[in-house]
Amino acid sequence: MSDTAPAVANKSGEDSYRDISFRESSTRENSLRDMALRDLSFRKISWAVLIFLTLYVCYFSHLGAFGFIGPDEPRYAWIARDMAESGDWVTPRLYDKPWFEKPVFYYWSAALCFKLFGVNEASARLPSAICALVATLALAWLALRLGGWHSARWVLLLLPSTVGMIGLSHAAATDMPFSAMLSVAMVCAAVAVELVPPAELPAEERREGQSLFVQGKKTTYISLALFGLFLGVAVLTKGPAALILAGGAMLLWVASTKHWREVLRLFHPISVGTFLLICLPWYVLCARRNPDFFRIFIIEHNFKRYLTPEFQHIQPFWYYLPITIIALLPWIFWLAWFAKSDGRKPEDRYQRAQILFLTAWGVFPVLFFSLSKSKLPGYVLPAVFPLGFLISLAVTRALKSGSVFARYVLGLTGALLFVSPGWIFFSRAHVRGPLVSLYAFVAAVGGLMVIGAAAIRRTRAGIIFSVVLVLFLLNLVYVSLDKLDPQISARSCTKQIGLERAANTYSFKLQRSWRYQLNFYLHREVAEWSPNIAGEAVVVTSEKNLEELKQNAKIVTIISEQSPEAEVVSVKPLFLARPPL
Repeated sequence: MSDTAPAVANKSGEDSYRDISFRESSTRENSLRDMALRDLSFRKISWAVLIFLTLYVCYFSHLGAFGFIGPDEPRYAWIARDMAESGDWVTPRLYDKPWFEKPVFYYWSAALCFKLFGVNEASARLPSAICALVATLALAWLALRLGGWHSARWVLLLLPSTVGMIGLSHAAATDMPFSAMLSVAMVCAAVAVELVPPAELPAEERREGQSLFVQGKKTTYISLALFGLFLGVAVLTKGPAALILAGGAMLLWVASTKHWREVLRLFHPISVGTFLLICLPWYVLCARRNPDFFRIFIIEHNFKRYLTPEFQHIQPFWYYLPITIIALLPWIFWLAWFAKSDGRKPEDRYQRAQILFLTAWGVFPVLFFSLSKSKLPGYVLPAVFPLGFLISLAVTRALKSGSVFARYVLGLTGALLFVSPGWIFFSRAHVRGPLVSLYAFVAAVGGLMVIGAAAIRRTRAGIIFSVVLVLFLLNLVYVSLDKLDPQISARSCTKQIGLERAANTYSFKLQRSWRYQLNFYLHREVAEWSPNIAGEAVVVTSEKNLEELKQNAKIVTIISEQSPEAEVVSVKPLFLARPPL
């Protein structure tokens, strides 16, 4: 017994030691697992916060920071306000006359926002911001299906922070609603032509079969219905250009891939029926009420606008090349990835078909509008969505490959941000003050930090920091525009005129865009002043035309000199011209 006791005691001690070691090991593993889960949760929350801030700052922040600018915003806002006030939701009217430059979808959206949130600049611009968000989410969904979460998050960060998306999401105009609805339609078309793999399809089975990914009937029918719906809304926003852009992009894709059978599916009765159900009723109803509708809208504002220089927006053929580059800043350099050997060689034919689809979608609008005799910057916006998607795809693949290309592009982005204050000094607006100094300082330091991140091979962190830097600089721009409002919009000078003098206010050789703004804010079509107008009157004119006004009128009071484009004075005629016999 005495011999066995130590052995039993020793065995018991070893078991106890092993139990303690096992418990300690389990505790360490649980602790490591908890830390990993916490780290994963923190990263997910961080990405979610950054994405939310990007979408909000780029699309919704400071929508009403400045008044209406240009000739289009005040006119479109007038028509929407007239619809909300009159209850006539069929015929667009500008100054009580039918106005058929554009179809009705934007006017409906803005009029609804006016009813819900009041008549103001933010309400007029809200439809553009919402449409930009919807299209961005649709493209993020497409990226998620094609390339996973990594591609989707770059779409959500990089596409909204391009110059084109920021600028036109803050415009009370038809460009963003049109381009966004067309983009959602093209995403639906990608599903319908079997470019998007079914969610339930295993990865190893995605390279089998004779054609592209085979969708279930239910998925195909839903995608066709949605394609018809959003294409119909695009036609309700800007007219038959939606059909031309969608059809041209699909033809370019078919010419390079030979997938004729899949594209013909888009003419299915489901898509055609949904399309006609969405857009045809308004066109028929408006034409019945207004016999001149088709002549004015189709012939003058579509065919003549495209084929003749009648509307005076004449630019050279290559005009949209620099406009597209500017619209994709500061991320334009990433498109060079597809000129590299790695970018030109997709992993399989499915990826090749997908990239060619996005390329055709992005290139055709640039080619089509380059041939137009009438060119405006906003026309190129339909190309920004697919090209922004390709930029996000290039970032994903460049980071995955660990290529030195990503570091070079990040360095170029940092250099671009470093020199970005240069636009301030070339601006015609008087942009000066502490905000400008802060912008220049932050851009310079931030740009150098981005270049430094590229130098030490912290590419991913450098891209994320670049996005944060863009958001910060963008907020400074918003605040600066608020300060510049008197110089760029008639909103400020109309406040100084006041409601009591609005009925006795005239313009004198005022620039077209300022005249439209004056009309909107004074809620009336302002007439041109002439010496025949007896008595004292309020006149809005530009600084260069003020001297000519002084030759025919006595300046009684200077009401506002905040903008050289719209000075407000109270005048009396020097002499009253006799009426003609």
